[in-house]
Amino acid sequence: MPFSTHAEHNSAQPPDPGAVDALISQARRLRTQVDAVLRDGAAASEDPQSRWQRALCDLAVHQLDDVDVHLGQLRDGLDGDLVADAGDLLAANLTSQVPPPGPDAVHALGRAGSAEWDLLTDDAQWSDELYRIFGREPGDGPLTLDELPSWLFAEDQQILTEMVTGCLVDGRPIDGEFRIVRADGSVRTVHMVGEPVLGADGDTVSMWAVLRDVSDLRRSQRTLRETRDSLQRQRQAAQTERRLAVELQEAVLPPWRGTLRFPQDGGPTTMDLAAHYLPSGTSALIGGDWYDAMQLPDGSSLLTVGDLTGHGVAATSGMAMLLGALRGMAVAGLQPGPLMGWLNELLDTSAQPALGSALCCRYEPSTRLLRWAQAGHPAPLLFRDGTGRVLDAPDGVLLGATSGALYGQADEQLAAGDLLVLHTDGLVPRRSVLDADAESGAGRLLAMAPLFARARSAQDCVRIVAEEFGAPEREDDACVLIARIA
Repeated sequence: MPFSTHAEHNSAQPPDPGAVDALISQARRLRTQVDAVLRDGAAASEDPQSRWQRALCDLAVHQLDDVDVHLGQLRDGLDGDLVADAGDLLAANLTSQVPPPGPDAVHALGRAGSAEWDLLTDDAQWSDELYRIFGREPGDGPLTLDELPSWLFAEDQQILTEMVTGCLVDGRPIDGEFRIVRADGSVRTVHMVGEPVLGADGDTVSMWAVLRDVSDLRRSQRTLRETRDSLQRQRQAAQTERRLAVELQEAVLPPWRGTLRFPQDGGPTTMDLAAHYLPSGTSALIGGDWYDAMQLPDGSSLLTVGDLTGHGVAATSGMAMLLGALRGMAVAGLQPGPLMGWLNELLDTSAQPALGSALCCRYEPSTRLLRWAQAGHPAPLLFRDGTGRVLDAPDGVLLGATSGALYGQADEQLAAGDLLVLHTDGLVPRRSVLDADAESGAGRLLAMAPLFARARSAQDCVRIVAEEFGAPEREDDACVLIARIA
């Protein structure tokens, strides 16, 4: 239907069909690629990061569909005048007084309809697409400007009133959104752009508008915002948990750094010690690994390393509980075997069930006797005269694996100059699947015997281990404790 004030605009040049076809092909290829990404992501884990990525892809699909439709309409016969007019009208800055195209032309914009409301006759004319957007039959006739607000959400009616008033009274272009409730109860979000149509005397004689159903687009954008917010909350929670876990770990692990020598209250040195914690390079959370060395009231020394399963505050708090209990029982005089049994009962009856491995050694400096027990943990490595070996491990299952477990203990006679290496599982990164057994990790440590033999202190030995295995891409965190016997 031609509008009374529509003028010809011959300045716009028709689009080149070949160029439009090329753009359509590019848009469809891109649409296919985004769709493939969306399908691949469907099998991904339901974490906030994945949901956010899928929302981005879904939004891109909707927008690429619109691009394909609009380019197709350019190719299929919109003349240059109507293309220019529709482009000007749908632009965000509707500042120029461009006479609008007819409703049949705008109908081709896809998912959009057009309307004109005549102020002189109170007549209204709608395109077929607008009837579909509102869920009305053409036989029901178009809605007048007085009837239109009744289809809107109550809180959106003022938005429409202000837009229409500004257009009819002040001659301002329309650009806004509102929600309608159709006869079947479904809700659609409609974006409306339009402008006044002026008569020969310059007065407003009608209002012309394009209304586009943007429900799917807005839904995708809302999903994108929600998943992005969820992802940000998850990241903030992870940062908070990591900070708490680090603070707890620093509060629990021994405060000494560098070299520690026993006895600490004077007299000839019986043991030179050093330890180091190697963080994971792939996990943002702190694990439950620990190390400790302390003098006991009877003159002996406690050496221990261990690892509680899991990461984060739960793992570090469980580690704090175990290490505190271990220290207390060692001070009370319990030997390594019975001590492990009580640690197992403690973990087995804990409110937060977990599994842990541990190594507990008690060293008597007067006789240089090492008594030790283990719970599913790598055995100590003993280096003497430039060679090393793995100590034969007594029986011991993982802590928390079963109730009433009994733990054996073993004695090892040490000598002056011996080097004892205690470490948690994961110290030696796996090079391949074939490296999964404990022997391959121990073998790489034993191969460092010549380097240890040339080291002047336990701290130098720890530095050698850290340089060898402290790569940024470590898969797991770990601890190492080294003691040189005087």
